[in-house]
Amino acid sequence: MAHAYRYSIIIPMYNEEAVIEETYRRLKKVMGSTGESYELLFVNDGSVDRSAQMIRDYARWDESVKLIDFARNFGHQIAITAGMDYAVGDAVVIIDADLQDPPELILDMIAKWKEGYEVVYARRTRRSGETRFKKWSASLFYRVLRASTDTDIPVDTGDFRLIDRKVCDEMKRLPEKNRFVRGLVSWVGFRQTAIEYERDERLAGETKYPLKRMLKLSLDGITSFSYKPLKLAGYVGAILSVGGFIYMLTVIVSAIFTDSTIKGWPSIVSIMLMFNGFILIMLGILGEYVGRIYDETKARPLYIVRDVVQAEGQQAQSRLTARVAHHD
Repeated sequence: MAHAYRYSIIIPMYNEEAVIEETYRRLKKVMGSTGESYELLFVNDGSVDRSAQMIRDYARWDESVKLIDFARNFGHQIAITAGMDYAVGDAVVIIDADLQDPPELILDMIAKWKEGYEVVYARRTRRSGETRFKKWSASLFYRVLRASTDTDIPVDTGDFRLIDRKVCDEMKRLPEKNRFVRGLVSWVGFRQTAIEYERDERLAGETKYPLKRMLKLSLDGITSFSYKPLKLAGYVGAILSVGGFIYMLTVIVSAIFTDSTIKGWPSIVSIMLMFNGFILIMLGILGEYVGRIYDETKARPLYIVRDVVQAEGQQAQSRLTARVAHHD
């Protein structure tokens, strides 16, 4: 039987057994202070540690807990999407399990929501415990993304945010496979505002976004909201063509009007390498877009759920279920 909740808290997790107990405790304390009903939706993204079992144990006696257990690892953005699909609250909050984003900030988000804002996102003013390269690359990515697209995606923000029920319902209508959730939230619009905070270090465990995953997320963000990289081929090609034409005229003039021997081999080889390198780069960019088109045409579900454990600790559905690409 479905229950109505004031708030739904989505907590994607992947091998977070070292922090789950503290995450659960702090979320319970924060949400209990609201005096309103809430649910804690833990989405287990294929963890191989005890993360899922710990949530099952909490669910035996805590009526606010629900576990959405994936059949395998589908990725952080897909886990957030699944949480939105299952959330029933009037307001939905997304927060990672690693406690880098303080749960206490949810109260400030709720206050802004009650003022009439439909999206309240958290903007980082400082990032503790991260390398200089990580900070620099993240800052560069957000600014490149913002310059490349017409969608106003706030800089220095993650997925930590509150969205209204109507925003969540619109998000469930967006079926694309390579998802960049924070960009999609900006794309749907509605009244949005920010609150600022200083991001903490991880309480324990290791980051789930190493360089490889960060690069994939960056590519998903740029290719989902901008086709300007494809235009780059035309712009750079025009510049190189003009440069090549001028160089050709120089060679012809030297050959006709001077007796000097043309010593052009090094320059010709350099130009060929430059052109070939550019062509390969553009083929790679084109391949990224084509690959995403291919993913969409396969029409596979975004994720597969092994089971959903309700608050009373019983399995809500015993068979494998798959999310369809479109929600009515």
